[in-house]
Amino acid sequence: MAYHVFRSPSRYIQGVGAIDALGKEAAVYGKKAFLLTDDFVWGLLQEKVERALEGFPYHYEAFTGEASLEVMVRLADEVADATADVIIGLGGGKIIDVAKGIAAACELPVVIVPTTVSTDAPTSAISVLYTQEGLFDHYRFYAKNPDLVLVDTQIVIQAPIRFFASGMADALATCAEALATKASGENALAGGLPTIAGTAIAKACEETLFRDGLSAFADVQKGLVTPAVEAIVEANTLLSGLGFENGGLAAAHAIHNGFTAIKGEVHRLTHGEIVGFCLLVQLVLEERPHADFQKYSQFLEAIGMPTTLAEMHLTGATHEELVKVGKLAVSQSNTMKNLNKKKTAEQVADAILAVDGLVGKE
Repeated sequence: MAYHVFRSPSRYIQGVGAIDALGKEAAVYGKKAFLLTDDFVWGLLQEKVERALEGFPYHYEAFTGEASLEVMVRLADEVADATADVIIGLGGGKIIDVAKGIAAACELPVVIVPTTVSTDAPTSAISVLYTQEGLFDHYRFYAKNPDLVLVDTQIVIQAPIRFFASGMADALATCAEALATKASGENALAGGLPTIAGTAIAKACEETLFRDGLSAFADVQKGLVTPAVEAIVEANTLLSGLGFENGGLAAAHAIHNGFTAIKGEVHRLTHGEIVGFCLLVQLVLEERPHADFQKYSQFLEAIGMPTTLAEMHLTGATHEELVKVGKLAVSQSNTMKNLNKKKTAEQVADAILAVDGLVGKE
């Protein structure tokens, strides 16, 4: 029997100065925190975090390495040694994914505090795991979503504008992938068929991006927090997070994962930069009208995201290499089936090459 499933974090807080509530909010879930971050983030935010956690005991742990199963197992042992009873993940996507993993392994609540809005990882009950060499391994699913996601808008806009734009590119794929999943009749990552709510949130994500994205992009470049910026922070984090988990992933993220199969400068790009380009590849695979392709590609161009093979550092990639990308994209561990389970590695490679020509015709 196929069920419709919807899931979400228990609580979401967003706004300027939200970090100040961290200690008060974390105290709802435990008496001592295991604070996972990295030395770079800690160097920037130590004063704010220490002030926010004043009177609330915590153990600081510096994250290094990949978001891998081996790292999660090692850190779970550290949590036990620290006698912590709540996990706080402070940082970017890999720290967030590892924090969720060790919380699940230790059966403890987890508080997620993103320092950028470059991905939609904070709200989900999923981690993207890689091998120690950085190759995509698998998605890891958890019994529950984070207990709290706390987003300080003033902090996240301090990150380089590239990360803000990357979050928009990642979020831009949400609706297209959700609609593909619904049309295919496949399950979403939440563990069942997409709900009306999940699909509606994915649509709201896209509508918000096209309405407020360019204004917010300009405002963040000036260091401003405006209503448009708050809207895009929510779209990148909450709307995209709920939309992808409950609506479904399809070709864009499958091809993104496929790119881990080849070496090269493409790996200098962010998650969102690659996903945005891969969204264009999905549109080709779907045989969407050229007007649709233009709408998405022109938005990505306007926020500085790659839309050509040169910008993706793929001008030297051979067809054989792109077929390797396609093989991983259509593998069982990926989500290409949510678009069309009959797509082949060769079709993916051809679609990657076709994007460049279509952008050039605009």
